[in-house]
Amino acid sequence: MLNEFVYCQRLFYYEFVEGVFVESVDTLRGGAIHQRVDSGSGALPAAKKKPKSEKKTENEAVAAVDATSKEEETQNAEPEIIHSRSVQMGSERLGVVAKMDLVEVRAAWANVATGEAEDLFSALEVCPVDYKAGAPKEGEEANELWDTDKMQLGLQALILRDNGYTCNEGVIYYRATKQRVRLPITPELESWILQNIADAKRVIAGPIPAPLVHSPKCVRCSLAPVCLPDETRMLAQTTVKVDVSVDGKTSESPQPNGEAPRRLIAARDDTRPLYLNTPGYRVGCKDEVLVVKEKDRVIEEVRMRDVSHVALFGNVQISTQAIQSLCEQEVPVTYFSMGGWFYGITRGHALKNVFLRMEQFRLARDEATCLSLARQFVHGKIRNHRTLLMRNHLEPPEVIIGKLKRASEDALTAASIEELLGIEGAAASQYFQQFNGMVKVEDDLPGLGLSCENTKQRMFNFNFNNRNRRPPTDPVNAMLSLAYSMLAKDCTLAALAVGFDPYLGFYHQPRFGRPALGLDLMEEFRPLVAESTVLSCINNRVVTDKDFVKAGQAVNLTAPGRKRFFQTYEQRMSSLITHPLFDYKVSYRRALELQARLLAKTLTGEIAEYIPLMTR
Repeated sequence: MLNEFVYCQRLFYYEFVEGVFVESVDTLRGGAIHQRVDSGSGALPAAKKKPKSEKKTENEAVAAVDATSKEEETQNAEPEIIHSRSVQMGSERLGVVAKMDLVEVRAAWANVATGEAEDLFSALEVCPVDYKAGAPKEGEEANELWDTDKMQLGLQALILRDNGYTCNEGVIYYRATKQRVRLPITPELESWILQNIADAKRVIAGPIPAPLVHSPKCVRCSLAPVCLPDETRMLAQTTVKVDVSVDGKTSESPQPNGEAPRRLIAARDDTRPLYLNTPGYRVGCKDEVLVVKEKDRVIEEVRMRDVSHVALFGNVQISTQAIQSLCEQEVPVTYFSMGGWFYGITRGHALKNVFLRMEQFRLARDEATCLSLARQFVHGKIRNHRTLLMRNHLEPPEVIIGKLKRASEDALTAASIEELLGIEGAAASQYFQQFNGMVKVEDDLPGLGLSCENTKQRMFNFNFNNRNRRPPTDPVNAMLSLAYSMLAKDCTLAALAVGFDPYLGFYHQPRFGRPALGLDLMEEFRPLVAESTVLSCINNRVVTDKDFVKAGQAVNLTAPGRKRFFQTYEQRMSSLITHPLFDYKVSYRRALELQARLLAKTLTGEIAEYIPLMTR
């Protein structure tokens, strides 16, 4: 960790204080390289010399004479070198524990000056050797160690000294160039190390350090997607409002001053969710592979490393062994009713960021903070509703567009949560009154419509009159409810991944079993993801009237229709957008994670104000 402290104090804080660690190609490669050295027993000969008696026995005197007579033979002999691998040792004086890749032990055979023969292990000089995948410095400082390597190797030498060993130097072995570069242990080096230890202890007790300024170190850092150095610095600056064009129309969007951030995170995640909605399926595991069966027939086999989470709908069974393996792999399992009601979640114990949750619980009791965040959630939702209407309505009603713009502005000046609820409710009512204008039941061009048989009166149609739920009574509302439930699940997973308690929100009040913070994050994404998915399913004929069934007043999707709906939803979550603030491409799923992390940085004081995601 002190190696990380010298590299970047913010990285040290994340890993040591908050316990956050993310694998990358470099960390995995380093782990593979260390497999051999980590396989050692860790045994090291004792440092203390054997006590010597004041008087020599006759045998000892004879041995001394023999040693003197053999001086010419031994004075040029190389001392035997003992290799101890994976040695773990600590120092109370330094307050540091080290695990050393390799310690070379040199033993002196005899002390000729005193004429005393010594035991093989009576006078030990040790040299720690650390293995690195990279290369030493180049140019004028060629073959010199990096500061991070000096810290790590120097600490190992000081710890060996504090445990009674003689250690005058250390060695770094760089695998890229196959070089052994030596580091003398000088008083200046020791003083520098002690100063860094004292500085690290101060950082531990204080707030998180500021991010590096456009540093090349961030490019290869595995924690860049968590740290968000450029984004944090950008949003910490003063923001201004500028006009941007949305399909030829003008609107306002907050834009930070300063240099645009680099995209240090992957645009998409390599993993994908696994949806299972066929009653009677059973999920088991074999090694690190999920096996989905129906009775004794294998339906699918999926590697756990390829799965982001598992979503189970209705009567789908999962074995204890599969749940345990998924928890070890940090793959959440979510549970839904057959109609899409989000019941709960099972996950492992990787959540360690207690400091963020402490801030969340403290600020959730502060009415001013709750109102400030709630304003932004509602403002973003109404703005995105307005944008969706302008993009997809056959003839966007100017009056409603104007009312939604005023409502989004009113949301930023609401005096209370109750007033904000009224603004949101009125805006939602106006929006859903126009929702049917975005539903294209018939094709735009004559002659390309549905067949005469299909255009007859159907049991179901996609006419939308008003929003209804519990239960939804028409196909559009059924799909909206399912989409909102899936989005709530994804927002809850994002909140958990960042370190939040998803059941304590700022706008939505706590209620038993309701992920209030997940619903807070969900507000601005409702039109961007959920409603857009429903419109795509209808307008692109992904689902038809034959994909619905009715039970009493409730209307639900059939299993084949639900499968196609899931595919459309995931296509939407994986589709790339240009982030309106950071101006780089990310998927909606990655954008959701970004918003959760920006909310966390707002609570910890790194960012002055939370800015919702509002597409242009």
